[in-house]
Amino acid sequence: MIMKTITVLSLLLLASTLSSSLARGSYQTLLPSDFNHRSNVSCTRHLLEEIESRSSTSVDLAQGYMSNSDLERAVKEFGQRCSNISRIYSIGKSVNGVPLWVIEISDKPGEEETEPAFKYIGNVHGDEPVGRELIMFLANWLCDNHLKDPLATLIVENVHLHLLPSMNPDGFTLRKRGNANNIDLNRDFPDQFIFVNNDEDSRQPETKAIMNWSRDIRFTASATLHGGALVANYPWDGTDDKRWTFYYGCPDDEAFRFMASIYSHSHYNMSSSKEFVDGITNGAAWYPLYGGMQDWNYIHAGCFELTLEISDNKWPVAAELPIIWKYNKMSMLNLVASLVKTGVHGRIYSSGDGRPLPALITVGGINYTVRAGRTFAGYHRLLAPRDKYEVVATMPGYKSRNTTIWLDEGAMTLDFVLDPEVSMKGSILQNVYDCNCDSKSKLEFVEFLWGSHLEVFFVFFVILGFLCLLFQKRKKVKYSTTKQRTVVV
Repeated sequence: MIMKTITVLSLLLLASTLSSSLARGSYQTLLPSDFNHRSNVSCTRHLLEEIESRSSTSVDLAQGYMSNSDLERAVKEFGQRCSNISRIYSIGKSVNGVPLWVIEISDKPGEEETEPAFKYIGNVHGDEPVGRELIMFLANWLCDNHLKDPLATLIVENVHLHLLPSMNPDGFTLRKRGNANNIDLNRDFPDQFIFVNNDEDSRQPETKAIMNWSRDIRFTASATLHGGALVANYPWDGTDDKRWTFYYGCPDDEAFRFMASIYSHSHYNMSSSKEFVDGITNGAAWYPLYGGMQDWNYIHAGCFELTLEISDNKWPVAAELPIIWKYNKMSMLNLVASLVKTGVHGRIYSSGDGRPLPALITVGGINYTVRAGRTFAGYHRLLAPRDKYEVVATMPGYKSRNTTIWLDEGAMTLDFVLDPEVSMKGSILQNVYDCNCDSKSKLEFVEFLWGSHLEVFFVFFVILGFLCLLFQKRKKVKYSTTKQRTVVV
């Protein structure tokens, strides 16, 4: 008995030296054979998880937490109490058939607008339930304060906020990390560096629900809430090398560092971490993982996602939840509000008929593209505050247009008006996004422009070009967080 006790204590001591690396968990088993050439970090993660699971069997960790039925009831009651600013919907079901309920909060819930959309996802891992509780705290706080607190009002009136309290209700019931099929859902997404997850039909139902959800709604940014550490994690999570741990930033590394810093500096003590500088970390620099949701969102959904470790203890006693909410409250609010307080936003139109264009927005020096919406052609480009950016709008069948902007701490509204491409014969080239209008009407419209009204048409574009020059010659302007300046190019 004494030897067994000494052995367990020794294992705990060994595991504690690497405890900060354990929050996001062990590697998925479906990985290439060369993944065996690792440090002992992965083995230690397995070890600590086994010890934690053994030690927790004698304690009812869920006492004081909402059960899945409690959570469903709370979500539906919220929808009734706050029906003027919310709607309730499901994005699918878990392996065991539990609905994945979502709360949308907005002054126009369910309506398509040009406003940015943000999503919070909790309980990705079944044994990390703090997120599901904090998401309900957040929803109720916004409902109670959206008419009297300026920050709550800003979010409700300018953002479509979607809240999924539990992605893994089966894992929560089973008190384990994976879902009912014992699959780690944060290793189940298609990955740029490995290909075992590329068959979407083989993904778990919870994973497929998230993927379809992210395709249906154009989320500008999102965050998942985890437990086991205190840090804001950003892409990339893995590396093309797959064997070593080192910093591996994505094209928008500066923007992600800025987003992560918003969360850490708004937190009670995350930014004062002794382990993570400024309370933030690049995922691959912490430890690489593959098949994660964070990288998939950035690559395939056009969504800037953070992985937030919000409590050192994965499953703290329920009495600590109000304190954890207090510590994370401003972080959660400020991260959502940053979608309208920072970055570049606008719409793209055709100069020919004023129609909205679902064009592409790129930024010089950053290998990443943001697509404007199809209905209203609105776009939201998250950028870190910096002196100068070159923003380019492109669209098949139209001449691209670029402009240089100066961006400080505040947001900027930047609209584009694109000119149709014109052939040598004077006909406007049709682009793939145009409606299938009557060809005779198009011909009459072109003849109208290039016939007797050519002089009027020419004068119009001279005036438009002159206005563009005036805008481009303006010197650097500081943009406040409360008032955006609108520029049209």
